[in-house]
Order: sequence, then C-alpha cells, then structure tokens
Amino acid sequence: MTRAFRQQIDDGILDAAAALFARQGFAKTSVQDIATAVGLSKAGLLHHFPTKDAIHEAVLDLVGTLGGRVADQIADLPPGPARDRRALETVLDTAAAHPGLVSLMLSPALHPAPDAIGGPADGPAQAVLALFGVDPDGPDVDREVRVVGALSALAVLTIAAHQHDKSSAWRPFILQTCFDALGHPGA
Repeated sequence: MTRAFRQQIDDGILDAAAALFARQGFAKTSVQDIATAVGLSKAGLLHHFPTKDAIHEAVLDLVGTLGGRVADQIADLPPGPARDRRALETVLDTAAAHPGLVSLMLSPALHPAPDAIGGPADGPAQAVLALFGVDPDGPDVDREVRVVGALSALAVLTIAAHQHDKSSAWRPFILQTCFDALGHPGA
C-alpha cells in the first residue's frame, strides 16, 4: 500500500472517529463503532491505530494542525468583517474536506458531550471561538451568539452539502448565510 493511500485511509478513519466522538462522546464510542463507520473490521482498524486512545490522540493532533492553519490564515487581519470573512472561508474549506473533524472542533458549542474533547470549557472549540474574537466568559453575548450561530449553520450546511454532493455549488451560499449571521448582511 502506498504511503499516500495509507494516509488517505488514516485521514478517513480520523474524520469518522472525530464525528463519532463529537456526537457520542469519547467514552461511548467503541472501536467497533469507528470500524463500522469506515467499513473496516475491528482488526483492520486496529492495524491502522492500535487503540481507541491512539485514535483519539491522532484526532486531537489533526484538529490542532487544522486549527493552526485557520489561525495562520487570519493572523494578519484586525478584527472586523474582512477577518470574519476569511475565517469563515477557511473554516468552511476545512469543513468541506474534514466534516467530522470540524464537527468535533465545534461540538461543545453545537451539542456538548462532556468527554468529546476534554469538555466544553477548553480545547479546539474555544480556539475556534477565539478566531472570531469571542471570549465565552466575556460580556459580549450578542457576538458570542452570532458566532455560535454562524458556526452551527456552517457545520450543518456543510454536512448537508456533502451528503447531497453539492459542496462546491452550496459554498457561496453557505458563506453568505454565515456572514449574515455574524451581522454583516450584504457585505
């Protein structure tokens, strides 16, 4: 098996595992659940990752890498509509390529499962909120609700577009819907 093909399989496993961790939580997701989701036997899955903990660690590493890429894309922009648009575009493109991982990144905001990634108070979801200048403990509730709403719409619409094989066709509409939710209609 070529290295690129193996990496593609591993990425598919991690994306499916991330979606299950986001939906069910780490403790309630079994190795068999992950194997079934990717069409492998349990033994076949364990050939790629020796334990559920190894899968979880690899998922978190990949989420961190993807989150870092998003942060790098907006680092040069001050807060405002241009930064929001670039952040949405980058998160949207990441979600289209890795829907399960983005679901996990956003899981504390969308459907909290206390053990999905370490709890709602830390981790990747807080990093994503920070990209949009949101401090969950801060006083700007309007901005927090708008960002959570925009990211929720992004996650749901990206998954729906993927299921209908319309990711490219829906992309500009998803982007505008999320941008509108942030309070930048028509911009």
